[in-house]
Amino acid sequence: MKDLLEVVGISKRYATHQALQDVSLKVPQGVVFGLLGPNGAGKSTLIRIITQIIAKDSGEIFFGGTAMTPDHVHQIGYMPEERGLYKKMKVGEQLLYLAKLKGLSHAQAMERLKYWFEKFEIKAWWNKTIQDLSKGMQQKVQFLSTVLHKPSLLILDEPFSGFDPVNANLIKNEILELKRNGTTIIFSTHRMESVEEMCDHLALINLSQKILDGETSQIKKKYQTDTFVVEYKASEPIKAGKVFSVLQEKVQHNGTFMTLIKANPSVTANMMLEELLPQVQILRFEEKLPTINDIFISLVTNTPITDQFNLQNPSTTPLAYNHE
Repeated sequence: MKDLLEVVGISKRYATHQALQDVSLKVPQGVVFGLLGPNGAGKSTLIRIITQIIAKDSGEIFFGGTAMTPDHVHQIGYMPEERGLYKKMKVGEQLLYLAKLKGLSHAQAMERLKYWFEKFEIKAWWNKTIQDLSKGMQQKVQFLSTVLHKPSLLILDEPFSGFDPVNANLIKNEILELKRNGTTIIFSTHRMESVEEMCDHLALINLSQKILDGETSQIKKKYQTDTFVVEYKASEPIKAGKVFSVLQEKVQHNGTFMTLIKANPSVTANMMLEELLPQVQILRFEEKLPTINDIFISLVTNTPITDQFNLQNPSTTPLAYNHE
């Protein structure tokens, strides 16, 4: 897959604070790329360098295979977390102005505005001022200002902030449609469920350095822990056996047990079942796959992934056995 954006060895320092240290990553063309990290990790600094709002101290950025220049800005759409609309300006007038700043002619801008106003059913907003709109309505206008010029690269920083569930879903569907039409999207968020649902690739930055990078599916596979949730009926909880150890257990209100077990090295799920079946009546046997949130917390806090697993809210993927 061809890379639209390549960041090579980017560093940035503010006085005594090292914001980025030798960060490199590749963003393939036509994907949703999650840019993750705790507050203060350096994500916003990297985005501002890519959008040429601030200068890097060292490193290189390539856009479409060539060194990035100021001309590439017109191929980028950036929706920052801190919204930047003119409060007293009318919606239509403002969007027309911003579209022209991105290089659209008056006719092109009007054609695209008509398309989006009809699609979002907001034709009545044209003569309203931004300050007359709710926060969620302002967010819609901000999103439109970001996509009007059909950017090759769309950078969204917390795009669902301020949206109710209905409008958040609307914007999510628009993002995925833009991806299907070839737009590359960098998606920075703290909502890990959105990363799970939308991101094909991701990178995690912590303390100014990249600590994780790759395809989302491959990352989840890499951090599998051979841990399983077993729900069963028995007179007492199962004990650690020859092929597994017990990590957590709880007695449920209906008298059944739920236990989190971890396979010993080189042990398969079938081997675990062979040991369990003669002892208990199994109601459910599922692999406990780590979520992106589990992986995020584990890497940032330097704790085992299994420490993030919680039987009170098990997130599992059926593997081999589910019997009522």
